[in-house]
Amino acid sequence: MRRIIIIGYMGAGKTTVGKTLAQELNLPFYDLDWYIESRMRKTVKEIFDERGEEGFRLIEHNLLHEVAEFEDVIISCGGGAPCFYDNIDYMNQQGDTVYLKATPEVLYGHLKMGKSVRPLLQNKTSEEVKVFINEQLQIREPFYSKAKYTLDVNLMDNYEKIKIFVTKLRELLGL
Repeated sequence: MRRIIIIGYMGAGKTTVGKTLAQELNLPFYDLDWYIESRMRKTVKEIFDERGEEGFRLIEHNLLHEVAEFEDVIISCGGGAPCFYDNIDYMNQQGDTVYLKATPEVLYGHLKMGKSVRPLLQNKTSEEVKVFINEQLQIREPFYSKAKYTLDVNLMDNYEKIKIFVTKLRELLGL
């Protein structure tokens, strides 16, 4: 029985890597945010708008505990998931946690295209987004660094490189 839980800041490639790894290993893949949307029948943005970040984080915590009970699964979590409640410790108890680590500059490059769909980035200028990413990474790094494995994904910028990084991840996990 295997659970692989992928964490890291938004824009690091958690869903992309998770989906690719799941296909290669023929395992089910769950994106925690998508799972939340499916169970709540609302988008993450709608939940944020209705309940605020604190309300969202409680839902996220509860549904993490649900999905992390599944067997032989790959899960990618939202960027904040490891940083609230006891989530990172729980993730480490439940499976192999992998931190996809990238610099603030790389993350900004990935996020600047889709900031309208990221509730925490809405209504921010480009400069504000850069500052926000830097500040958030400083706060979240202590949680992310508790993952059992870390994979530097700074150079993962096209499909061929994604495959290379998934191969590196498989080696890291002994798969």
